[in-house]
Formats: sequence, C-alpha cells, structure tokens
Amino acid sequence: MSQSHYVALPDSDRMPRRGAVVAGLVNPGELLSVTVYLRRDSAAPAMPDPAEYALAPPTLRDAPDEAELTAANRAAPEDVEKVERFAARHGLSVAATNPLARSIRLTGTAAQMSEAFQVTLARYTYQDRDQRQRSYRGRQGAVHVPAELHGIVTAVLGLDNRPLGAHLLTRQVSRSPLAQQGDAAFAKLPPGAFLPNALAAPYTYPSALDGTGQTIAVLAFNGQTQPGVPSGGYRLSALQTYFTQVLKAPVPLITDVRVHGPGNDPGRDDGQGDPADSTGEIMLDLQVVGALAPGASIVVYFTEFTEQGWVDAMNAIVTDTVNRPSIISCSYGNPEDDPGSAWTRMAIATVDQAFAQAALRNISICCASGDDGSRDQGSDNRAHADFPASSPHVLGVGGTRLVADGARVVSETVWDDGPGSATGGGVSRWFPVPTWQASVPVPPSANPPHHKGRAVPDVSAVADPQTGVVIISVDGQHLIQIGGTSAAAPQWAALLARINQGLGAPVGFLNPLLYGKLANGVLRDITQGGNGAYSSGPGWDACTGFGSPGGQALLNGLKALGATQAHVPAPTAPSSGKVSTA
Repeated sequence: MSQSHYVALPDSDRMPRRGAVVAGLVNPGELLSVTVYLRRDSAAPAMPDPAEYALAPPTLRDAPDEAELTAANRAAPEDVEKVERFAARHGLSVAATNPLARSIRLTGTAAQMSEAFQVTLARYTYQDRDQRQRSYRGRQGAVHVPAELHGIVTAVLGLDNRPLGAHLLTRQVSRSPLAQQGDAAFAKLPPGAFLPNALAAPYTYPSALDGTGQTIAVLAFNGQTQPGVPSGGYRLSALQTYFTQVLKAPVPLITDVRVHGPGNDPGRDDGQGDPADSTGEIMLDLQVVGALAPGASIVVYFTEFTEQGWVDAMNAIVTDTVNRPSIISCSYGNPEDDPGSAWTRMAIATVDQAFAQAALRNISICCASGDDGSRDQGSDNRAHADFPASSPHVLGVGGTRLVADGARVVSETVWDDGPGSATGGGVSRWFPVPTWQASVPVPPSANPPHHKGRAVPDVSAVADPQTGVVIISVDGQHLIQIGGTSAAAPQWAALLARINQGLGAPVGFLNPLLYGKLANGVLRDITQGGNGAYSSGPGWDACTGFGSPGGQALLNGLKALGATQAHVPAPTAPSSGKVSTA
C-alpha cells in the first residue's frame, strides 16, 4: 500500500530525545510488540462524567454497573475486524486483545511494522544524566494508518521504546548496617527520620483501621537496563526481615502481575548498580504501603519504562477483574511537555482515558508530583507539570518537610532543598482547569503566555529526604533513609485504604469532594515555602495542594457528607451535553 493511501495519526508526532543521534536502522528482523487502541463504538451509550459521579459521597453512591460501563466503553466489532484484516495483510499476528480497554496487541518484525505504519525505525544513542551510553528504538514524525482506519485507531504504542516514567525517588541521605540485638534486628533512627508506620500518629491515620479488605495496586516499571543486568524488583526475604524484625508487624500479602518486561527482577539499591534499575523505588513503595496499611493486600503490576508499558499497565489495572484493586499508588512520572519528551499527546490522552475509567469504577489513583521543583527535570529552563499527576482524574501528591515529636507536629513546610530535591507542582499545559478545581486560585503558568490549566498537586505528605523514611535495602542487611514524592504517594494510598475500610465504601476519585466539600478543616495547611516558580500560602497552592493528612478528619468529613445528604444514584449515560472523553 502506498503512502498516499495513509493518513497521519493525530498527536503521534515524535522528535528525537534531546542529545540522541541515529546510530543506524533497526534490524528488519527484530521482533516487535505494538498495542493498537481503538475508538469507542459510536453506537454505544455515552459515558457518564467521572467528576459528576465522584460528587456523591462514597457511602451514598450506587456501585458502578460493570455491564453498563463495558457496553458504554466497547469498540465496534466491525472496527476490530478492520484492524485484524489490516494486521493480516501486513503479516502481523494478533497476540492479545483486551475488549475492556479497546486494545489489540500485534506482533511482527520491524520491517513488517515499518511498512504497516509507514514509519522508519532507527536505533538512537544518547548519554543519560550519569553520562552512561544508552540506546532506544525510535522514530521521527507521525505514525500513519490506512485511510480506512482513520478515526478508528486512536493510538499505536510500542514502535518507539525510549525510556519513559522516571522513578521519583530522591537520593539516599544515609545507608547503615542493620543493627543486631540477640536474634532480632532493630533500627537506630537518624535524628528527624521516621519508620513509615510512625507517620500514622502525626498524620492521624484512623487508629482502629488497617486497610483490611482493600487491595492496593503498586506500579513497578523496569526493563530498561543493559541486557543481562537486573532492572528492578523486590526481594521478599528482605521485606520479611523489615516487617517482622524492624517494624514488628505482619508481612504484607503481595501478588505479582506481569504486563510487560521481565517481571520481578531485583537488582541493587546501593547506588552501585545501573541507574535505570528501579529496585529502590519498588522496595520503598512496598514498605510504605505495607507499613501504613498492614491489613491491605498489595498487587505489584510490572511493566516497562515505555509509552506502551505505561498505557497497557494502567488499562490492565483498571480492567483487572481478578484482583480488583481499589487504590493505585504511582511513584513515577515525566514532564508532560518537555521538548523531545518521552510522552506523545496520543499516549497522554490514552492513559487519561484509563484514569477516567478508574474513576467510574471507584478506584483512587495517587500520583507523585515530582522531585525537581517546578522545573520537573525539564531541559528547557521552563516550568513543567509532571504527568500523570497532572491528569484531571488523579490525586496529585506533593511533598513536605516534616518535624514531629511523636504524634505532635512541630513544623511542616514545603519540601525545597534546591534543584533536584524539591516538590513538584505547577500548571498543566495540556489539561484545562477542571470544573472541580475552579473553586481555588489556580495561578497562571510561570511560562508565557501564562495560561491557566489543571494545577498540581492536590495534597501532600512528607517527602524531604532529610526528614524522610527509613526502609530496608534489597539485601536485607542495611537501612536507608530516603525521600521523594514517591514516598508521599504511597502514604496517601495507604491512608485511603484505611478510609475505605472505615467507610465501608471506596472513596474512588476524591478530588471533586475534596475541592467542593472538604477544602477547609480537614487537611493540615502548609503555608511556608515554595518550589521555584510557585509559592505556598493559606489554602490550596501549587506546592502542597490543600496540605498533608488529617486522616481521621478526612474520614469524619466523608462520613458526615454521607449522613447529611440524600442517596444519590449512579449517573446514567447523558443523552446530550458534556460527555467524558473516555
């Protein structure tokens, strides 16, 4: 089929990663896996608005009707058939389908994929921030599809596998051998540091609750190190030592789900391994979630640091009818609009559609807002919001510096230790101000032309590594003091697990109620400090949102809303007017 019969896929344009150069064409026989996402069936019922659904107090919401959501989110059978015929014409195999996500995974050689989607695939090399030589398979310009698939195919992911989703884990402050006392290990905490479960007292987590009955999904990205080098995972023996001998707490129940990549592949977290190894991040997330919600089950979804890995993992979680997580903890992100960014707008839109589906299924998503201040590791001296925290369907979590004396908070300020160690926060370039955020003074973007958009974060928790959490190393023999908004996001995931248990109903998408009904007197307002381009102040701000937990106050507030309002049925699909983009 000639190029003239093809059209460009909207928002699929790519440019090389900054500093990357072409090293040569991809081996035409290299095997590739590509995920194709399809439009919703135009004849399907319209999707309910997730924000409207989330305005009802959790205890008064009707449970979502899975059959109705599936019907409203379906792809047209004839559209699926057209993609399958297209694949067959080009010698591509259908490896998997996910009807709930409207996705089809195709496999074939690089030559077949290049011809099918009219792209030139090349090998690009570049140096990472540690001056290590890296490479990725990439493309320039747009992906193309045959004219008969125009409007049917909404995204094609996997042709370009540049790394995406940097873990938001700041550098370790200290690393020391785990002390031994008789047959038991114990922790000698550095001044100002916390064991994760000790944060329950100053943040007033509901003390009679532990997250029992809840399932927390933890995202784990790996698969981007050199061949033969571990790329990220956890070691159960180390976690067993930490929970039983350091925290004197039960070991959490952990289940693994592999979406892409090697699955659980623990490497090193001592700074001597490959910088792309995400072992330290995964170990941190599991220890914080497990310490603060010891009764909850944890499911770790392993996937790759690519657009395809991101989108497929999110859809796998949202459509998981076996584990059915009620909360997602996400400690990864990238600037949403940096030149040469890992994100295309095509992928951002597809991920956000999965987030909207999560909101309609009463799944809460807690996303770290970044660890490099308002710059967010951008390469252009501009301010950037971090995606996925900038999605209008997630709870963006910023970072603070916390000083506490037992249960008493002595002081709490914006986390800002300077470039490379400060809370993310700012104004989205791609997402407009959501209706539920119109009640707060969203600042204009620090970048010309100073537009307003979805602003992050929404809430915060301790993230400064100087007042950070102490966890165990993957070797099971060392304690690490560490921080980052990747420590703050799982704190909020664990809190929501306890609140779900206390309500007897899932909180789901918290933001509409948080901004509309719970903006005052529930969270601890952080009024001192800034993150570069933005400053904190009374009420909501683009550094720490509404502030850090008041856990019991948040639970009480949600209970009170349920006691004072009439029952609200789940929204039906609108016949006209605003419709979700999902």
